This record gives sequence, C-alpha cells and structure tokens, in this order.
Amino acid sequence: MDEAAMEDDAPTISLTDEEGRSLLCYIEHAFRVSGREYVLLLPVDSPIEIFAWAVDEENDEEEMLVDVDEDELEQVFSTARAVLAEQDLILNHTALTLTATGDLPDVNEEDIITLDLDETEANQPNYEQFQQLASFFHEEQEYVVCSPLDPLLFLAQINAAGKPELLSLEELQELVTQEEFKEIQSQLEAQTRLMDEDDE
Repeated sequence: MDEAAMEDDAPTISLTDEEGRSLLCYIEHAFRVSGREYVLLLPVDSPIEIFAWAVDEENDEEEMLVDVDEDELEQVFSTARAVLAEQDLILNHTALTLTATGDLPDVNEEDIITLDLDETEANQPNYEQFQQLASFFHEEQEYVVCSPLDPLLFLAQINAAGKPELLSLEELQELVTQEEFKEIQSQLEAQTRLMDEDDE
C-alpha cells in the first residue's frame, strides 16, 4: 500500500483556535502519560508560510526574509491565494498555520530557501528549509509563499470533551520531564530514523 493510501486510512481530528478556525490533522501517534491522553498531529493539507523581503539591519546591502504579522497577512491573503491558484493550489486560512489544498510541485534545489534561526543551547547552527512556491508584490513590497520541507507537528492533550488542546509552555515543560514521555520520545525517534533509512 502506498503512503497516500495509508494516510487516507489514518484517523483525523481537528484543532481549533481562538478565532474559531479549524485545522484538520492526521493523528500520527496517540499515547498516555500519567493517565492523560496526548496526540501528535500532522496537518492533512500542506502548511504554508508567507514571508516578506526586508533590508538586513546588520548589512544594508543584503535582504532577508521576515515573518508577516496577522494584519499584514489579511492585506495580502487574497493576492497569495490567486498566485497559488495558478498552480492548482487552494490557500486556506486555517487555525495555527495557513494551509494549501492540492498537490505541491516536486521540490527542486533552486526552489529551496534556508532560513537561519537562533543557535541552540549547545551553540549548534539551527536552520529551517522551505520550498518556495511563488512570489508576488503588494504595494511595492515583495512576498514569498513557501511550504516547510520538514513535517509540521503539533502536540495536543485530549480534554474531557474528547477535543484536542495545544499544550501551554508550562504544560509542555512538565510533560517532557516525565520518564514515560522520554521513553515514548525515544521510540518515536527510533521509528523516524528507520523511516529515513528506508527512504534512502
């Protein structure tokens, strides 16, 4: 059975934000820690990020990609949606992240954008890679529409009503210190390594 068919059979659940928007996700893994039920969730549709080009404050001769806030996103959303529609992709304003319905194009090296993030606590370089899908201008400002190359996962707790709720920072910090969670995390990392080896 191919991966797409397996995903079609996977159970799904919706995350909801404070604005009432929802995000349909596959349940990648469900587990219990200290009597509480948790789920690791993967969006069904492709996550989308929109960045703006801006002058690098440390080097005026270079440009860098910066995040777009919610107000700016509202202004450019319709343009971004029209640009993606040319690739048979439907941009959705879903909870927690924008998503696109449809098949993303194959990844080409020239379409990969690498963003440098803050270094980790171990002073190791930290970066995130995206596939550039399109670019457009709005009021003389250039924007880039991308999809992350790494899976976007959410960790949620199932509440008394059977609905998933994202963990607060305090709840997440408490969870990761528990031995039960560390064992589950080790199992998931081992499974990921095996899948990566199969893909090679």
